[in-house]
Amino acid sequence: MTAVDNEHRPTLAAVASRAGVSASTASLAFSGTGPVSDATRERVLQAARELNYGGPDPRARSLRRGRSGIVGVVLEERVRDAFRDPIKIATLDGISEELGEIDAGLLVLTEVAGEAGGDEKNPVTLSDAPIDGAVLMGCSPRFEESIATLRARGVPVVAIEGNPGDDDVVMILQDNREATRLGAEHLKKLGHERVAIVALSLDRDHLRAPVTPERIAAGTSSTTLERLAGARDVFPDAPAYTGAGSYVEEGRLAALELLSGEASSRPTAIIAQSDLLAAGVIRAAEELGISVPEQLSVIGFDGVKVDGLWPYDLTTLVQPAAEKGRAAGRAIKAMLGGSDVETRLFTAEFHEGNTTAKPSA
Repeated sequence: MTAVDNEHRPTLAAVASRAGVSASTASLAFSGTGPVSDATRERVLQAARELNYGGPDPRARSLRRGRSGIVGVVLEERVRDAFRDPIKIATLDGISEELGEIDAGLLVLTEVAGEAGGDEKNPVTLSDAPIDGAVLMGCSPRFEESIATLRARGVPVVAIEGNPGDDDVVMILQDNREATRLGAEHLKKLGHERVAIVALSLDRDHLRAPVTPERIAAGTSSTTLERLAGARDVFPDAPAYTGAGSYVEEGRLAALELLSGEASSRPTAIIAQSDLLAAGVIRAAEELGISVPEQLSVIGFDGVKVDGLWPYDLTTLVQPAAEKGRAAGRAIKAMLGGSDVETRLFTAEFHEGNTTAKPSA
């Protein structure tokens, strides 16, 4: 039997580079999951043929001992919805870059009822997916259930944000409360007093509704709760409204509710818990004839490029999404190699754009 020359075997990263796509897109093209077009999938496969690459290698150095060579990435929403979120894409790219170094493939799974990998007759679920490790992405209200399922299987787990309800789970954390407080303090220094919040989902119901004390008490999304707490550290009475997801349209609808009052009582600033929501807030203001930032200041969170936002340069908190993904990928690699891994905390940076100003007299 001819030995395999692992040192010179082409990698998934090389295929991605040749096809002109990201590492995550190349991985999804091979796994058959995720919204990859037929044309893109064929371009990736053609690049693989040209490089004589046969796909992710289950014999990769750190994935030996009878493993599948596949790492699961668990999303809280439908796959197509997740791929509308630039933060999710950047994080997934970071994961793929790291795991591509050991030639591990990605299998995208979702917690949405009725949607999973595989086909309709034989769906792949978290309970039976052939994975060696798992990364839980997002601020999922179902974290505890997913952790319990994976723990029962003995699968190494890394959670990106969220509250797993298990101190032993390796976490990739973001300073959500502190970062949001920084943005709120910027508004306070400008002189704002009437400030409102457009929030991410609080729980698995993804309600578009006002935030009440009862909803906060029952809330299960730690990212939403932490960012809400950060804003209210500075503006304790700030009203808040949740969107049904991190989408521009949800930000627009929530802002229309918050800005519906008389000019003398409506907010002079809105803190949005994502840049997509913030873009929706700006659209709502434009519809209502409210100028940004002269009559309404808007702050986001993420630091991503939002199409159609020009001429606005959004004031926001910039989080290192790709690096968070890489940290998760490195953690999985280390755990598969038998090493201990520490939880990591990432810090967001404040970016002052042109969407905030002193409130008008």
